[in-house]
Amino acid sequence: MRSNLSRTFLAGLAALTLSGTVAVVSVAPATAQPSEAASNVVVHSAATAQAAQDRVVDYWTPQRMRAAVPAEVLVADKDKSSAGGTVAAGRPTVVPQAKAQAAAKPAPSADFVGGYYTGGGEIVDTTGKVFFTLGGVNYVCSGSAVSSGNKDVVLTAGHCVNEGPGAYATNWAFVPAYDDGARPYGTFTARQLTTTAQWQNSGDFDYDVAFAVMNTVNGAHLTDVVGGQSIGFNQARGQYMYSFGYPQANPYDGSDIAWCHGTVVQDTFGGSTDQGLDCNMTGGSSGGPWFVNYSEATGLGTLNSVNSFKYRGGSMRNYMFGPYLGTVAQTLYGSAASL
Repeated sequence: MRSNLSRTFLAGLAALTLSGTVAVVSVAPATAQPSEAASNVVVHSAATAQAAQDRVVDYWTPQRMRAAVPAEVLVADKDKSSAGGTVAAGRPTVVPQAKAQAAAKPAPSADFVGGYYTGGGEIVDTTGKVFFTLGGVNYVCSGSAVSSGNKDVVLTAGHCVNEGPGAYATNWAFVPAYDDGARPYGTFTARQLTTTAQWQNSGDFDYDVAFAVMNTVNGAHLTDVVGGQSIGFNQARGQYMYSFGYPQANPYDGSDIAWCHGTVVQDTFGGSTDQGLDCNMTGGSSGGPWFVNYSEATGLGTLNSVNSFKYRGGSMRNYMFGPYLGTVAQTLYGSAASL
């Protein structure tokens, strides 16, 4: 394992409201098992009107972004044990990468020299910072642009959109390729926030996953601008994985992407069904993407989890844990990709 700093199907919705929150029962994708024919998905409207979008963009000044609190404080003391004991898995499925359409986008290139990420590659453009407000406090997470039919989906952690259980985030924004305050592709605001009913209802860390559906910027869809990473569901456990994010708590400062990689293991300490990666990333990295089959040369891989939590003590305190993307996550993705 190495840990380094770096620079720089769609399921049909049974019901949806354009304001507020609704529990939605989504028709399961064809890859799910019959017993998993439906899963609870929660959809919450965010900045749908142009005036609301403009307010969110204006709200996130450089000063507020720098002062945002790492969202790990929202979940640090919560019980991580599994509520259901298992996470349903069906047939392995992979949604292919979406290529950016922007003519000015540079060709992927990467250079890992001396432990520092000094090049480009798709990972730089598709990974970004997530900013939001809860209870009057501004928070920061990480996220990743995902290939989707609507070209507008960001993968992050459930606790980066909802308290689990509790209130939904406001002022939700994604800044792809954030680099020490720079916003090369602008600020994308969320029009819908989706998470699992298991997270929204009981804060179950086995399902600490969310997809945000973004508004366009100057008429351009997110993945047309920055590209979208491939995403996989029901993949084999125990694989070699790469994790990325923007850790902000010491010894990091949130200015750049950090990364860890190694073979993941099962949680044998706290009782979750999540997988753990030996990783020194800190607060602010929540929601950052995990990949299988990742290429350091191109910055491309298959999304397969997100940074969710770390234990404060015990035998696995040095591990970052991420939820398994099974059939519930697959149905959640299908719902978000069709909004």
